[in-house]
Amino acid sequence: MGASTHYDVIVIGTGAGGGTLAHRLAPSGKRVLLLERGGFLPRERDNWDSTAVFVKGKYRAPEFWLDAHGREFPPEVNYYVGGNTKFYGAALFRLRPEDFGELRHHDGVSPAWPIRYEDLEPYYTQAEHLYLVHGRHGEDPWEGPVSGQYAYPPVEHEPRIQQLSDDLEKQGLHPFHLPIGVNLSQDDSGRATRSSVCIRCDRVDGFPCLVRGKSDAQVICVEPALRYPEVELVTDAHVVRLETGPDGRSVSTVVARLAEDEEVRYSADIVVVACGAVNSAVLLLASANDQHPRGLANSSDVVGRYYMRHNNLALMAVSKEPNDTLFQKTLALHDWYLGADDWEYPLGGIQMLGKSDAEQIHGEAPRWAGAVTPDMPFEVMAHHAVDFWLCGEDLPQPDNRITLDGDGRIHLALDESNNIAGLTQLRHKLQHMLGHLGMHEHHLLSRSIYLHKGMPIGATAHQAGTVRFGDDPATSALDVNCKAHDLDNLYVVDTSFFPSIGAVNPSLTAIANALRVGDHILERLG
Repeated sequence: MGASTHYDVIVIGTGAGGGTLAHRLAPSGKRVLLLERGGFLPRERDNWDSTAVFVKGKYRAPEFWLDAHGREFPPEVNYYVGGNTKFYGAALFRLRPEDFGELRHHDGVSPAWPIRYEDLEPYYTQAEHLYLVHGRHGEDPWEGPVSGQYAYPPVEHEPRIQQLSDDLEKQGLHPFHLPIGVNLSQDDSGRATRSSVCIRCDRVDGFPCLVRGKSDAQVICVEPALRYPEVELVTDAHVVRLETGPDGRSVSTVVARLAEDEEVRYSADIVVVACGAVNSAVLLLASANDQHPRGLANSSDVVGRYYMRHNNLALMAVSKEPNDTLFQKTLALHDWYLGADDWEYPLGGIQMLGKSDAEQIHGEAPRWAGAVTPDMPFEVMAHHAVDFWLCGEDLPQPDNRITLDGDGRIHLALDESNNIAGLTQLRHKLQHMLGHLGMHEHHLLSRSIYLHKGMPIGATAHQAGTVRFGDDPATSALDVNCKAHDLDNLYVVDTSFFPSIGAVNPSLTAIANALRVGDHILERLG
């Protein structure tokens, strides 16, 4: 493609934001170019191998970022068509209505959004249907109002998780079926039917799906979009900078580096950045020029700031009875999402993780050597493991930020103690219930291997907030349609736009917002 190649829209990134936006634009007849830094993920047996995926990090990007002290760490990022959705757990929650307003936490305030839950609600329903989300609205008493039921019934609990659900209800709590995006058909007993794409295996969480049964952006959005002749995809195209025209008011050129350092230049009426919260900020900062000395869309100096990634804990309890569950990720609990009788601030949510296996247990062995009884070998522990994910809100702080040094290396400054009191309370809630849930009361062990060997700063899967949207150009980079205040044709549609992150997985909100912004762009293009 030569320098004269011009498109109606260029979308940089093919994950939950960029891939979904391309899907929305594809039927319009407009010329759309997708640029993806990576290639297609190879389909191979290692896709489902715990040692390859978790212990060795085979598919993780071979790069290191630097923390505030200049120490290197491996970030949890993957560069493939579909972005990080190739590895996400497909837990597709809506933010609560309260998350769109100002919320006071133990350590500060979660700011209000410039839009309300009601503004995004129709797009949440569309997103749930598009990504084949299985669930049942109405089970969670604290969810917001909905305009449409899930198009697919919830994934049925296997016996041990059904028992857990029953035991939680006996405690006066309100467990509900976790909303999850899978291409699954179930028979009357909850097993996958012969025609089902998803086979209800134990590889749903953190693994790429070999059988294409998980609703990732490649399968759901990018490949269907490419069926339209006006939509093109260039892989292994690392966009290194955006250039502006003489007046500095619009992006004139997208500069990408292909294989063997070949540089290619593209242009479009509209340019959309969707590289992930860190790399979208990096691209805007790296595109500084005379008209935009602090980087594109950055007259407010917020680009790269207010980085959030949730306060997460991956925990493994040990069941007194064996846990033969394969597809474990079917249950969630939000009773303390906004507070508790003994804690006035939000705690967050609990949900199930994918099932631990022997390889993951062995990977943790040195850390757990003194934490388990001698008569419980690791293989036995794996058979009795019940795995939980605790998610608390991380508050936006201006000094939690991404910067670039003179060599172009990424620096991430992060206060890892930010607002962890609520998550600590949530862990205590779970710990104190273990005996009533048929589990050993003192065996609640951190699964740090799930968070890349216990380096919280490297756990970037839920990254958000670095190019926040808002009504005031002095305090935000984007307007309510996710267009840069400073430029006429630049949009950002990944999780960068979040002014706060709530305490649920951010993917569905990114997907719904991409559909919303897609409608705006289509209207603008006419």
